[in-house]
Amino acid sequence: MKRLATIVAAVLAATLLYLLLWPVPVDPVAWNAPEDRGLTGVFAPNDWLARVAAIDLGTHEGPEDIARGRDGLLYASTHGGEILRISPADGSVSNFARVGGRPLGIEFDSDGSLLVANATLGVQRVSPVGEVSLELSDLDGDPLVYADDIAIAADGTIYFSEASTKFGAADYDGTLEASLLDILEHGGNGLIVAYEPTSRESRVVLDNLNFANGVAVSEDQQYLLIAETGSYRILKHWLAGPNAGETEILIDNLPGFPDNINNGLNGRFWVGLVSPRSELLDRYSDSPFIRRIMQRLPAFLRPKPIPSSHVFAINGDGEVLMDLQDPAARFPMLTGVLETRGELYLSSLVGHAIPVLDKEDLAPR
Repeated sequence: MKRLATIVAAVLAATLLYLLLWPVPVDPVAWNAPEDRGLTGVFAPNDWLARVAAIDLGTHEGPEDIARGRDGLLYASTHGGEILRISPADGSVSNFARVGGRPLGIEFDSDGSLLVANATLGVQRVSPVGEVSLELSDLDGDPLVYADDIAIAADGTIYFSEASTKFGAADYDGTLEASLLDILEHGGNGLIVAYEPTSRESRVVLDNLNFANGVAVSEDQQYLLIAETGSYRILKHWLAGPNAGETEILIDNLPGFPDNINNGLNGRFWVGLVSPRSELLDRYSDSPFIRRIMQRLPAFLRPKPIPSSHVFAINGDGEVLMDLQDPAARFPMLTGVLETRGELYLSSLVGHAIPVLDKEDLAPR
């Protein structure tokens, strides 16, 4: 018994030392997470997304963003490094281009080419016939680490988010693992970058963001909306007018992690809430010591995404216009919405389908 007690004590001591001292890649920063109000008010639970149908993508996985081309077809970025071309009429799917890496945000330029924010390669351009070229791979000589979402202004300026300058998808087992590290650290590693294709010059528009994610340009070209995922909020950065260069919080204390921001119709912006907030991360937001210990735990014990299906629409003043959920989370980890006159096409980090909601199904029941 004495020998057994010695062994147990040694194991416990080694475990304690591991939890206290083992090196981890994160250096957590203390902050005060706002109190999570949960699904209340304008975000009260509903089942509007229980009505969605789905376009089957076969073996293709993770249509993280969707854009509509001049040809009326849909284009989706996938986990396997391919851009798919999809017919909304019959749901047929074909390969448009192979860009490699992990393409995330996509947006069509005025010349018909497709701009891609590729998490492991940088910003790419795909010609209308599927030819791929690298538009930008570094920022002032420093390689891009995690290009995430992308938006194109009327003057041709490309705005994109560098989600994290520290935790790259290529170095940390993919986009999800890298995002979890950056959010756990809360170290302000994210940027919004403006890139001029003609001069090939780039500049930082905003920095010190906690996982910079979705970005969209307003219809009137006056401002950007930016999803700061790690802080549960949407920012508004003025591009023109008397407030040019200023940034304000448009909507704060969201009940989940905001992902892409997509321009909808009539000045709307659609936001995907990829997952509800983590109680553990909020509780220990002011304790870097505890958050460092969290990272030393086995992966299955660390905070991780909770399956949910949730998207919402806002206007430029931050008013929530629509909130759509599915309590059953048949299609979890929704990242955003492509809105057409008749449908809402939902993008997601996981799964082998694109959920589609007929807008007629949004009529009051």
